[in-house]
Amino acid sequence: MVATELKRVAAGGGREQRFFRTRRTQKKSHKKLQVVICVLLVELCERFTFFGIVCNMILFCTVKLGYDNNLAATINLCFIGASTLTPVFVGWVAETCLGRTKVLYLCSFLHFFGTAMLPVVAFPFEDFYIDTHHMTHKLDPMEQQIFFYMGLLAVALGIGGIRAILCPMGAYSLQSYNQHQLLSFFNWFYWLVNLSSTVVFLGIAYIQQSVAQNLGFLIPFTSVLLALIAIHMMRNKLTYKPKRGGSLLTTLGVFLNSFKLCCLRHHHLSGHVVSWLDRAKENNGGRYSETHVENVKVLVKLFPLYGLQLLYRVCITQIPSGYYIQTMNSNLHLNDLLLPIGAMNVISILPLLLLAPVMEFVATYFLSLERTPPAPARVITLGHACAAMSVLVAGLVEIHRKAYPLVEQTLSGKVLHVSSMPCFQLAPQYILLGVAEALVTPACCLISFQLIPSHIRGISLHFLTLSYGGGCLLGAFIIQLVYFCSGGNFYPNSLHEGNLEKFFFLLASLMTINTFLFWRISYRYMDLSVQGKPMSSSSLSEKLLHYKATLRFYDTIEHFSTDSVL
Repeated sequence: MVATELKRVAAGGGREQRFFRTRRTQKKSHKKLQVVICVLLVELCERFTFFGIVCNMILFCTVKLGYDNNLAATINLCFIGASTLTPVFVGWVAETCLGRTKVLYLCSFLHFFGTAMLPVVAFPFEDFYIDTHHMTHKLDPMEQQIFFYMGLLAVALGIGGIRAILCPMGAYSLQSYNQHQLLSFFNWFYWLVNLSSTVVFLGIAYIQQSVAQNLGFLIPFTSVLLALIAIHMMRNKLTYKPKRGGSLLTTLGVFLNSFKLCCLRHHHLSGHVVSWLDRAKENNGGRYSETHVENVKVLVKLFPLYGLQLLYRVCITQIPSGYYIQTMNSNLHLNDLLLPIGAMNVISILPLLLLAPVMEFVATYFLSLERTPPAPARVITLGHACAAMSVLVAGLVEIHRKAYPLVEQTLSGKVLHVSSMPCFQLAPQYILLGVAEALVTPACCLISFQLIPSHIRGISLHFLTLSYGGGCLLGAFIIQLVYFCSGGNFYPNSLHEGNLEKFFFLLASLMTINTFLFWRISYRYMDLSVQGKPMSSSSLSEKLLHYKATLRFYDTIEHFSTDSVL
């Protein structure tokens, strides 16, 4: 009887444990679903805001603010570059200075403030805003420019905080993924990003250009309200705290310390070193531990990859700069419909939407045959070649475009003299850049993630982001340099009077050299099966224990504590 009762009690206790375990699992699943929905909502709102500002900024700067083409393109690229770089620096400030919560609220306010400034610049909305005296209210040109730059700067800083704290790549828990799963994730991740971009470019570009002229700048303001609501609802759950294991500041410190010791010629104090970075080690007179230095040495192997992405990014930035100006000066009429300029951007996005499923199918097919899919380095080389071909085609099409007679076309209330060539003849250069982006970006992310030890993968992705933002800023610098050296001829304000094709040919030549250089070094990134394995604290312990045993063998010490050294 007693045994029966004990069994019954044990069975009842087991059912209760299973019940509570099931409840906890359900709560965790429900919480995880809420977090995923909120993260996706915030990302959608943030990208909606970003693309809503970028997609017609050149048109706004040239038609409404009266800027030349080169200055309008430079401002657009600087804004894109700043928005790409700020997540790295704002994330570092959040981790080291102010804290993630304060930075999040500060950046949310800046985002709100910036998107509120842009409608102020865009006023008057001639379509609906006229006072009782039938006069539109206009800002002084100087005040308009001040508000415009303040708004762009505030939005760029706000975007940095939102991307760094709410939507970091580490929030997707990729550490346990294998190579095929990682490539699949990056393909579909950028597929979703570009799907949202398609909706934005079609919707916002049409509203900004045709329906209410400047009214489209109110859309980013509405979008950020949605993002603020999402942050308020899930502020404790959306914040992802990355694991510690290294920082961008420590990585830069290793470089500076090594460079300082090399310049001061202290190498005779530390003896022979294999790498110049070894001078930053404490046992060579430096300031950093052997673990930190070895991690940086693994990271340095990817620097050629990052460096050769700069010029590739310059080519990609032609979509919101050079190609945009070409499209703006082409015939946008399709029968009686005036197409938005941003519609051409959708043509460059279509290859991304189509190639992601195709690449996923090809990789799965190779794995089913137990064969190795094409190496990401070869895919990147092909993508760079497509980018060079795209810029070359843009130069040839520009020569063809200028052969057409000029016609009048109204954009945002201003009559412009443009080429009568249909804008759809620019499609090949957009398609080639779209193919290049579909091939290069996921492969670069895979290499940056796979060849680096897990605890410093965040730093590796930070450097990749820096190369993307640096490419935008380099593109702005090249535009100004070419404009200055050519006296405005290679980047003219009136395309039919200048030679924009020479700018494209110059860029195509540089990109061809860049592609050749990457092809020559691509063998370094062929084998992704072996991850970088820097010296960790465990290997240091083994060295010290071996040293301890050696000393004891010669009876030179009696006591030696490994932990005290570590």
